[in-house]
Amino acid sequence: MSWSGKRASGRWLLHFWRDALSWHGTVTPFVMPQVLLFGLYGLLVGIVHELYDWTGLESGPVQFTAAFLALLLVLRTNSGYERWWEARKLWGGIVNQSRNLAIAGLSYGPRDTEWRERFVRWTIAFSHVSRRSLRGERELPELISLLRDGGAAERIARAQHMPSFVAQAIAGLLREAMDRGGMERVALLAIDQERARLIDHVGGCERILKTPLPRVHTVKLRRFILLYLLALPIAVVGPPWWVPGLVTALVAYPLLAIDQIAVELENPFSPRNLSHLPLHSICETIEGNLLALLDEEESLPMPPPRGRAPRVPLPQPLDG
Repeated sequence: MSWSGKRASGRWLLHFWRDALSWHGTVTPFVMPQVLLFGLYGLLVGIVHELYDWTGLESGPVQFTAAFLALLLVLRTNSGYERWWEARKLWGGIVNQSRNLAIAGLSYGPRDTEWRERFVRWTIAFSHVSRRSLRGERELPELISLLRDGGAAERIARAQHMPSFVAQAIAGLLREAMDRGGMERVALLAIDQERARLIDHVGGCERILKTPLPRVHTVKLRRFILLYLLALPIAVVGPPWWVPGLVTALVAYPLLAIDQIAVELENPFSPRNLSHLPLHSICETIEGNLLALLDEEESLPMPPPRGRAPRVPLPQPLDG
């Protein structure tokens, strides 16, 4: 094996043991109290069986129930992951549309430096405001320095729907550019479509946020988990007396952990949930990309002044 292959193998082993033994950032702290409770219940069943020596349950029904329960847990986890992945795609759309909107505004908007900076900064503000809105927050400290206007941040915070307020402000800047003669109507209509798509992406995120997984499915699944873990130690009783407790705890841990993972994935926007979307990092990426467009604008070739293109004479037909 080459040196690079050995290094890759060593990194894989390091990451494996780090992930396998990690405690923070996992669902283990959430489910461990229930795991211990079911383990103690299994020990109690083992002690009672040791004292009275009664006959346990057949293992066949318990094994069949385990397969059925595993299928339900997989379906629930997949549903949670689909919500998480759809939210990530929607925020990827916000990143792309923010770039498209800023590039189009700088390319087809007026050459007024003040207008161009305001347009880019309000476009950046949309992502920050959307992040705060999806998390139910009204404090907007990052907008005070970004928009360079504390009153604007206060007006946004008082708005009923903050992303719509910012989108309306961007639309006002586009209308201002057209009224001043710095932007053609065709360009305005095309750029405004990019602005409208930002609202579409936020609406998709709000649909995920306000439509949790059906509670009837969660209730039934957890009821099945409870009944299964209550019956499991009765089916595995036998010497020594501590076997039911150990088996019940070992089985309860993955079942309860998978159920908790689905709960954590249900709301991908809340920072209180594990593996939530890194919205702060995404917003910083948008801000850095768009502000760089303003800084790099001086190195771009300037378009020629607007005017009518010179008329090119048509070729004359040849005689004969």
